[in-house]
Amino acid sequence: MGLTKYYLSLAVVCCFTGLFLTKVHSHPRKNPNQDFVRAHNAARAQVGVGPITWNWTVAAYAQNYANQKINNCEMEHSGGPYGENLAEGYGSMTGEEAVKFWVTEKPYYNYRTNSCVGDECLHYTQVVWRKSVHLGCARVKCHNGWMFVICSYDPPGNYEGERPY
Repeated sequence: MGLTKYYLSLAVVCCFTGLFLTKVHSHPRKNPNQDFVRAHNAARAQVGVGPITWNWTVAAYAQNYANQKINNCEMEHSGGPYGENLAEGYGSMTGEEAVKFWVTEKPYYNYRTNSCVGDECLHYTQVVWRKSVHLGCARVKCHNGWMFVICSYDPPGNYEGERPY
């Protein structure tokens, strides 16, 4: 009888271990860096632009600047050596959400005239800028509860007179 309880306990432990491992492997932890890259590359692919890759040096720059914004969450550009997109929002403001926000400007870009029509489109054109091949992004939660997001691009884009793609 004691042996039966032992085997029953062992079976229960094995069952729960199997369920746990299945759960862990079927739902891998998200990689926020890759969320930024995937979202950028999806937008770039729509217009035939090659992929952008994560760069840790550019990411360190973005993180350093984001850390400076924690106190006030002001939407002001760093003035640094990289191209730059900023976003802020309440809630999680994931990498994917930030990039989708910038890509909503796509309808305002007129490829024929290489200009923005009726509204802002420079965030979108930076996302799809073909010569920008390195990306680094960061997110911080500001003291006011909002999320501040920055993506930095190397080399920078949005040169006047040049088309993004």
